[in-house]
Amino acid sequence: MNAALELGGTKTVVAVGENNGDLLDEYRFPTTTPEETLGRVVEWISAKTSPEAIGIAAFGPVRIDTKATDWGTMLASPKPHWNGFSITAALLAAFPESNITLETDVNAACLAEARIGAAAGMENVAYITIGTGIGAGILCGGRLLHGALHPEFGHILVPRKMGDEFAGICPFHGDCLEGMASGSAIGRRWGKPAHELSSDHPAWEIEAWYLAHGIIGLLAISPPQRVVIGGGVSQVEGLHDKTEELVRVLAGGYFPAVNEAPYVVAPKLGQKAGIRGALMLTGL
Repeated sequence: MNAALELGGTKTVVAVGENNGDLLDEYRFPTTTPEETLGRVVEWISAKTSPEAIGIAAFGPVRIDTKATDWGTMLASPKPHWNGFSITAALLAAFPESNITLETDVNAACLAEARIGAAAGMENVAYITIGTGIGAGILCGGRLLHGALHPEFGHILVPRKMGDEFAGICPFHGDCLEGMASGSAIGRRWGKPAHELSSDHPAWEIEAWYLAHGIIGLLAISPPQRVVIGGGVSQVEGLHDKTEELVRVLAGGYFPAVNEAPYVVAPKLGQKAGIRGALMLTGL
């Protein structure tokens, strides 16, 4: 039996199951300090099994390069106490015989949606999550995309919508995609959280504008056959359709993938995409 960990900035999910993503049991709890959080993870897994493999889907930024000396270490995390903490070291200390695979939470969710979810059978997929921030996992040619770090889609610089005077909230870039269109940005811009805005609120035209421009950037660099948009902000009625319509306009007939409807879709696996993807990591 294998184990999996989805480590989020707000909640942690730990599970046991199979490398095809089948869950046998899971446990969810709030993410607190690294020592307390990983302590609960180790305790729960130990009570269930001695895992052959453990798949980790972690919030970032995190060092996912297995050749790096600080593999598995949280980098400049805005979450207090996590900067410099090694997730992999904590799990290897408890399960030294287990094979550990580490990925970002969005890459794991992308893998699950591409194998058994809304983009099943496709080898070129982007999974975008919109919550407190914005992130993306990218499957390109059947492989999860890595580079010097990992995709930081939320920090793409996007053109401003005409007449938009909102300054943006990103502490690094101000009006990058995350700064203009994340859940935090929506709350700052409108004075209330996204889930309190009606589906006909002008916020969603603005949201679709920025998302569509971000997706055009993906189309130009790692052309996905389908884009899955998840996260709490994405659940408003009509946002996927609005975004897809604008992507087609911006594409100008140049990117053939956008003509294969549906192109921008909701996740099929919902809140289970990350943890099921983490289980699938144990088979890579």
